[in-house]
Amino acid sequence: MLKALVAVMAIAGVVALGVFGPGWLMSDADSSSDQTATECDLLNDTCRWEQQGTRWNAQLKKAGVKAEGTEYHLTVTTDMSEPGLLAVLRGESMYLGEYPVPMTRTGLAEDGKSQVWQARFTAPFCTTDPEMTWRIDLQADAETDNDTPVKLTFRAEGRG
Repeated sequence: MLKALVAVMAIAGVVALGVFGPGWLMSDADSSSDQTATECDLLNDTCRWEQQGTRWNAQLKKAGVKAEGTEYHLTVTTDMSEPGLLAVLRGESMYLGEYPVPMTRTGLAEDGKSQVWQARFTAPFCTTDPEMTWRIDLQADAETDNDTPVKLTFRAEGRG
């Protein structure tokens, strides 16, 4: 009797995992914290916002296609005076991990005051769905939380 009960519970667990597992993997783990953020598509717009008295501009351009997928060029302009800036790539439509993208300060913007940061990267892709929406969170090297009022997203293309 006990073996039959354990077998039924195990089967029910496998069925529940099969039913709810994909939905859990496809959901955004940080969705509760991002509900107040305005979404901005980096590939179609220059995203602009102000945060704690600091102005930000971000834009993303396709830089070509390589064997690993499409290469992207991220440019961020800000009057922030931090020593470093990191872009963290996170899956928005499906969680595929977090990928830190170090940014390099490349000089001053045309206004002569704002700093320009740049990075090149290839977004990982899912083998079952080569088109995926990614989010980029910006943070200073020492900063761990992200309270940006704009959600920076883009739709990546893999080797589909």
